Amino acid sequence: MIRKSKKAYAAAGVDVDLGNAVKGGIQQVVRSTHGPEVLGKIGGFGGLFQPNLKGYKAPVLVSSVDGVGTKLKIAFATGRHDTIGQDLVNHCINDIAVIGAKPLFFLDYLAAERLEPDVFAQILKGFAKACKAAGCAIIGGETAQMPGMYKRGEYDVAGTIVGIVDRPALLDGSRIRKGDVLIGLAANGLHTNGYSLARKVLFDRMRLTVDSRLDGIKGTLGDELLKVHRNYQPIMASLPKGMLKGAAHITGGGLIDNLPRVLPKDCDAAFDTKTWKTPTIFSIIGQAGNVDPMEMYQVFNMGIGMVLVVSKADAAAACKQTKGRVIGEIASGSGSVLIT
Repeated sequence: MIRKSKKAYAAAGVDVDLGNAVKGGIQQVVRSTHGPEVLGKIGGFGGLFQPNLKGYKAPVLVSSVDGVGTKLKIAFATGRHDTIGQDLVNHCINDIAVIGAKPLFFLDYLAAERLEPDVFAQILKGFAKACKAAGCAIIGGETAQMPGMYKRGEYDVAGTIVGIVDRPALLDGSRIRKGDVLIGLAANGLHTNGYSLARKVLFDRMRLTVDSRLDGIKGTLGDELLKVHRNYQPIMASLPKGMLKGAAHITGGGLIDNLPRVLPKDCDAAFDTKTWKTPTIFSIIGQAGNVDPMEMYQVFNMGIGMVLVVSKADAAAACKQTKGRVIGEIASGSGSVLIT
């Protein structure tokens, strides 16, 4: 009689049977993001997507890949993982929206020391929720158990987005001119950047916890730090054709490093910080951490998650449509950012 023993791979830390069980419910969750363009099913060696190119003169595919950084540490500390998937999808969508693209499909990568069924389910539902809201299909992904690479209970996620834009509608900043207006769209907290500095100040220096409550902040500190990264693409797409001259997603590098990516060489972006109120969480981090004000604008979004560039004549209409506000203008210069 042959006795059944524990599988060697599982004993080494990779439980294939657990992985299969955890991924068993993927089909049902992601199917809600599928339209007729999605061919086949999740689980194959590659995802299949047949785009509808009707109406495009010269379709261009736009792709981007990103993660959510050390915001994951907040999810670990709170035990909440339902927002992380939304953060990742929305961040990726915004990165291609600034080029004028709308999302077509998304793929994810999740790696952990060990796949925890409840955690995996929360993350996956976040992916699906954000993708469904954006009209974006989840067509594939990868999950990996990597013992020795991660601490127990921790994981990492990354995502790839593919979108489409008609070449004549590409936003490359080439139409930006002196006198154009900068419109800021409000951020929903830190979004997905600056968490290493924020954690050092809030948790190491101030000795706070995710359950702490601070004046001027609704809910716990954990609630504040887990606010979902906003998806600005639908707002941007609602603007009349040709109105938007350029856009910058305010992620790592803040206002200072992201605007130069879309500025002509002979233009500067001049921001007036008195035109918007900086959310309390940034004031706390800056003061308690004794962070130089200019560094704050290079690390965090400071309350502005997306900057749009339009002509002065279109500013009022653009603000009304996007619920944004004028926060600066384009001046003659050398492709730099001025903060006053």
